[in-house]
Amino acid sequence: MSTELLRTLDLVDHHCHGVVTSRLDRAGLEDLLTESDAPAPQGTTFFDTQLGFAVRRECAPVLGLPEFADPHEYVERRAELGPAEVNRRLLRAAGIGTYVVETGHRSDEILTPAQMGAVTSAGHAEVVRLEVLAEQAAADVDPVDFPAAFRAALDAALVTAVGVKTIAAYRGGLELDASRPTDEQVVAAAHAWTSEAEGEPLRLTDPVLLRFGWWEAVDRQVPIQVHVGYGDPDVDLHRCNPLLMTEFLRRTQGSGARFALLHCYPYHREAGYLAHVFPHVYCDVGLAVNFTGAQSPQVIAESLELTPFHKALFSSDAFGAAELFHLGALLFRRGLAQGLTRWGEQGGWPLDEQMRVAQLIGSGNARRLYGLDVAQPRPHEEGS
Repeated sequence: MSTELLRTLDLVDHHCHGVVTSRLDRAGLEDLLTESDAPAPQGTTFFDTQLGFAVRRECAPVLGLPEFADPHEYVERRAELGPAEVNRRLLRAAGIGTYVVETGHRSDEILTPAQMGAVTSAGHAEVVRLEVLAEQAAADVDPVDFPAAFRAALDAALVTAVGVKTIAAYRGGLELDASRPTDEQVVAAAHAWTSEAEGEPLRLTDPVLLRFGWWEAVDRQVPIQVHVGYGDPDVDLHRCNPLLMTEFLRRTQGSGARFALLHCYPYHREAGYLAHVFPHVYCDVGLAVNFTGAQSPQVIAESLELTPFHKALFSSDAFGAAELFHLGALLFRRGLAQGLTRWGEQGGWPLDEQMRVAQLIGSGNARRLYGLDVAQPRPHEEGS
């Protein structure tokens, strides 16, 4: 199977963020091309990475430059075109049909889900972050009222949102007590949390309150996205192994809730095992695809060793830079095509069966998981 056959494959980017509309200088663009929170060491550049090389090879021609244009020339061309044109070219080149946008991270700096849909003439939907809802609710009420306030905020968000996300991996790790906390325990934890903040912005790390949010989402039988594995330096990677969630997944089987394990690298095989044995678990390797660049076909193939094809998802986890959407889609199509070709040659898979699997992973599974065929995206707002 050639990548050309998958060029028009319908894609649902089931976990992404918006793009920035401000002009990016060299430092600003490089900051979006790394998970590090520090600039590259003196005399070096983040263009000297798998992702950086992919940008220079694949994105430069979309902006009217030759492949492997010098990074300085690339940044200058970006400035010449302006943010709106750069975003338009790269996002439309991605060929993504629907964006499921998680709005809990630096949402004031990026396009809204509706604006993303308008810029790309694509469908859009929203996912909300549990920790942000909790922080907003706790800031507005006394601790004794926190459980009711959080439940009301979650219900209000889910009137339009198609799911929720948790970043518990960033807030202490995934090894949470699997039992449901009582309201009395939640109130006590909320009191300790807000008292210790002493006027500083609230940042949820309390494990009782984190699992309270998980259980409330489970009760609402919605898709729950879970950051797993690779991320910025805020994560302790050894605490981000999805196997740490095994008991929680056992207890929620049959609840109606579904878990979408995001990114998963380097635990993508572990995530595939969980998707294999638990009917309510899905997974992707979104973030890893961009950052492994030319090596991403191997990561994609490894993620599909155990993951049932009806449980695998596509995502880019793109934030800020439109390059990440374009590359996320391009590298995914390329890597999936290479994997299916090899399996077709080795296992005799018919071409129509390869295409059916590609359609499931590219969009069919996400449309079923998030109910996107039932609740079509609302009309687009005016984009910027």
